[in-house]
Amino acid sequence: MAHFVEPVTLEGKLVRLEPLGLQHAQGLYEASQDQILWRFIPHNPSRSLADMEAFIKRGLQQREKGSEFPFAIIERASGKIIGSTRYMTITPADRGLEIGSTWLTPARQRTGVNTECKYLLLSHAFEKLGAIRVQLKTDSRNLQSQRAIERLGAVKEGILRNHLIMPDGYYRHSVYYSILDSEWPAVKAGLEQKMQR
Repeated sequence: MAHFVEPVTLEGKLVRLEPLGLQHAQGLYEASQDQILWRFIPHNPSRSLADMEAFIKRGLQQREKGSEFPFAIIERASGKIIGSTRYMTITPADRGLEIGSTWLTPARQRTGVNTECKYLLLSHAFEKLGAIRVQLKTDSRNLQSQRAIERLGAVKEGILRNHLIMPDGYYRHSVYYSILDSEWPAVKAGLEQKMQR
């Protein structure tokens, strides 16, 4: 049976999102070394190349099940791997999914890269997959991420309290956002305007 998300490469002006594979392990490992990246993410594959390979293998297992579809983020100008993102919480019967587990090497944060990544993923979800809802979530402490999600045009839905137990034992509250298919044309226009700046 075909999965809701089939293998696809998404290409923009700044980045290319390639289906994640073990060939990306070394580049991801090198891009992941600033530990500030892992403050709010419940997994940290940056400790060793073996940990990064295990991270990728888990993602590939989830892709086989149809529950996630991970990507490597490639900077087109340099050809370097600069991070990772994925479709997750994929629910074909309800035509929904989440964009998450996103991280970018700090040197590429607050550039146009994240906006273009989200634009590519949202366009594919709504225009090719026929999604009616795309959700995003972040740690309630991660104000930078919340601001970035709000700049996309996503609607804040609420907070799941004590949602995840972090590796350090902290009980994470997760802030949820969504974009609906009816909202996508306005969100798309806003993102296209941002990308022209």
